[in-house]
This record gives sequence, C-alpha cells and structure tokens, in this order.
Amino acid sequence: MRKFGVVLLCSLMLAAGCSVNPVTGKYDLILTSTAQDIATGQQNYAPMQQAQGGIYDIDPALTAYVSRVGQAVAAQSTVDLPYQFVIINSSVPNAWALPGGKIAINRGLLTALQSESELAAVLGHEVVHAAARHTAQQQSRAVLAQVGVMGTAIASSNSDYGNMIVGGTSLLAQAGLAKYGRSAELESDYYGMEYMSAAGYDPQGAVRLQETFVKLSEGRNQDWISGLFASHPPSGERVKANISTAATLPQGGIVGAEGYKAAIQRTLELEPAYETYDKGRKALAADDTAEALQQAEKALGMFNGEANFHALRGDVRLVQKKYDDAVTNYDRAVGLRGDFFYYYLQRGMARNELGQYDAAAADLEKSIEMLPTAPAYYTLGKIAEARGNRAEAIDYYKVVADSGGDYGTAAKAALVRLDLSANPGTYIPRRCDADNAGNLTVSIRNDTQVALRGIVIAVQMTDAYGRAQQRRFDVRGELPPGRVATVSTGLGPFTPGASCPAEVVAAEIAE
Repeated sequence: MRKFGVVLLCSLMLAAGCSVNPVTGKYDLILTSTAQDIATGQQNYAPMQQAQGGIYDIDPALTAYVSRVGQAVAAQSTVDLPYQFVIINSSVPNAWALPGGKIAINRGLLTALQSESELAAVLGHEVVHAAARHTAQQQSRAVLAQVGVMGTAIASSNSDYGNMIVGGTSLLAQAGLAKYGRSAELESDYYGMEYMSAAGYDPQGAVRLQETFVKLSEGRNQDWISGLFASHPPSGERVKANISTAATLPQGGIVGAEGYKAAIQRTLELEPAYETYDKGRKALAADDTAEALQQAEKALGMFNGEANFHALRGDVRLVQKKYDDAVTNYDRAVGLRGDFFYYYLQRGMARNELGQYDAAAADLEKSIEMLPTAPAYYTLGKIAEARGNRAEAIDYYKVVADSGGDYGTAAKAALVRLDLSANPGTYIPRRCDADNAGNLTVSIRNDTQVALRGIVIAVQMTDAYGRAQQRRFDVRGELPPGRVATVSTGLGPFTPGASCPAEVVAAEIAE
C-alpha cells in the first residue's frame, strides 16, 4: 500500500523525484540526487562540527579507532558513499549523520558506551540514515508541504554555539539534527544491525544499547534528552524490534568490551576534568563568574592541554572586563587548537574592547570563515563605526538584524540609528486604502524598537482627470514602537488594490 501511494504521488506530481531507496528497495519521494547529497554533506560537515563544539583532538588514537569501526560497518552497505567519522568535543551524548555519509559522534556518547559492538550499533544506525537518504526524504516532503524541515535545529539543540549562527546555515541545520520519524528510526536500527553483524559484530550490542537508552529516558536524564534522544527518541518498540532482528542474524560475534575499554581509557581519565569544565560553563551561564573561574582553574589543574579550559577562563575575564587577561587566555586556546572558530571570535571581541581594531577584525573574519555568527558580524559593525565607515557598518548589521536574540535586537537598533534618515521607508512600512469618499488614506507602522518623530509622507498620484497630485503630509507627534498612524490625504480617487502612491521620505529618532 505504501509503495502504491508513493508511486501514485510520483506519477501525479513529481515523477522525476521518485527513486528506489538504495537500502530498502522501496520507492521514496526524493527530489535531490545522490551527488547533491554528497555535495551537501561535504559543504556542511566542517561548519556542523564547529557549531557542535569542534573536533575532539586530545585522543587521536580514539579517533582512529572510531573511524576504523565506522568504516568496517559502512563497508557492509551497498551504497558507495565517501564515509567519514569524527569525534565532536562535547560532553552531550549525541551522534548525527549528514547526507553523503558524513558522520559524527560526541565524546559524551563515547564515554557512555560499554563495548565495541555498541559503538558499531551507533555508527551503523547513522550509516543507514546517510545511505537510505533519510534527510533527503524529509527535505523532499517539506518542499511539497512548503515548510522547512528544521530551520532552527542547531539553534534549538544542545550546542553552546548554535544560537550564534547567522546566514546560510539553515541547510546544515536541516541536514544534521533532524528529528527522524518512527519509520526512519526503525529502518536505521534494522539495517544498521544487519551491517554490524555482517562486519562481524554481535548484534546483541544493539539490543543492549537500546535497553540502556530506554532506562536513561525513563530516568529523565536531561543531558540525554537534550542530546541523542532529541533526534533519536528511544522506545520499548525499538528494543523489541532489535530483539526480533537479532534473532534472525548469526549468533555471537565481536563484543569487544575489553578492546573498547582500552580505546576509551585516555578519554575516561580526562572525564573528571571535562565534568569540571561543564560545571564552569553552567556557572558562567548563570552569571556566577567566581564559581566559573574556580571551575576553570580546577579543570586546568587536572589537564592544561585542553583549549576549552583556557577559553572558559578567558570568557570569565571577558565578562569581568579584564580584556588583556582575556586575550592572553584566548591566545593559549588558539595555540592549542587553532581550528576552532570560538577562540578567534572571543579574542576578536576582547581586542575590540581594547581598541585594537585591526587585530580584532582579523580574528573576527577568521572566525566567520569557520562559522558565520551574529556576534562576529555585529562586532565587525561596531569596528566599522569606530573607523567612521558608516556604509560598511550598515552592511554588517544587516547580516545580523534578522537573526533574533540580543545581537539581532542590537543590530536593528544600530541600523535605525545609522540608516533611518537615508532610508526611512525601510523601517516604516506603509499601506494605502480608500476612505468612504474614495480618497486615499495612508497607514504607517513603526517597525523599529524606538519612538520616531518628524515622519513625512510624500504622495504622488493622478486624479480622475489625469491631473498630477503631489503633496507632503507630516505625521504629528511621536510614533511609539509597533504603533500605527493613519493619514487622510483627501486626494483621490484611489482604487483599492492599486499601487500605493505614497512613500515615507523622512523620519528621525525621538530623543
């Protein structure tokens, strides 16, 4: 029945968009090609890593181990993709797959696993998401429904950095953190178990994994709920399905508990330091700088080779307005890990406060190359203003203005301050209607966050006899934010629905 429905939909709407799923052999509605999947994954893999915490580079041996297991499982797929596997430097338990086989697993999930077979189950599951083109399916359905899949996925995820992102990143948000549907999750469990079994692993690892996930979800473990469970919700149904699948597969195989224990040992030894760091991050988010600094110092005392620990100390100094000290700490972070946007972003903001505009701009531009963020663009706008470059400042603020949050609000205010006099109509939209006598009325709305005054409306229209009518109308008094004012022009006749002959030509901020 499902196959008939999809085929019918294809024949009626988008025959070229239907294809046989390379994993399941079923018909699926997919509007993109495999080549496009690969290009999407390649384009967004690096910024997705940045948005989620950057690469975990402290334990290269563990990275090589994860990649080896992932490639062994991926090799069992009939779908030839350029599979890659990385570890993300985040304590939040999570794993994700981009289209085209770009896969990541968080440090926080690795420390929770007990065996190589469980790791193979996680990676096999993600391999199927990529191979079966689950994200492409979701995007295709969203296109037909004329809605976005998850345009704010990163911003609403557990990432400390996701809510900074601006411009051009909704695609990677859609691609990387989609909450898959029930059928996609069951499908990934089923074929992922087939792949891991074919690679020589004990499929019971997938059963044990799901049983653990269900227990954690029942315990309402917040880190898990905001991490893996947000995109891969566990259920008793999935446990039962995995038990049934395991019964159909060859019994036995690699469990790899001891091997996994050896591979994860170094990272487990460092876990107390990361837990301390996470406490410091939470304290700083709660504006408790003293506690945050104490936890940063404690984490560094345990292990001073982690760049994030130095950056946390820098963040505390930045909040305390000790900008020189902050720059010193960010220097140390950059020296340890020079490929993470956050350290450059923060150092750039500290240098801006010190008036070191050239160095600050260089840092901020480098951070944007890795991940475009609202704070970076906004601070570049401030630097442009300080240098007297109004047009450049406006360009930077425009990038941020629609991003939401504090930076979006600040950018909108800056734009009004810099651009209102030159382009008042941008901030004061107008609407034209006919009154009871058929004459033109003009309604305007203050779309800024400040009160405006000195608003002038210019009207240029032709009357019923072809005579030009040109007049200017002053809007009296102040117009508060979000409020509407209406001007009766007495000019006419005006045909409702016709092009609006009025423009807002002047306005200023009310002091």
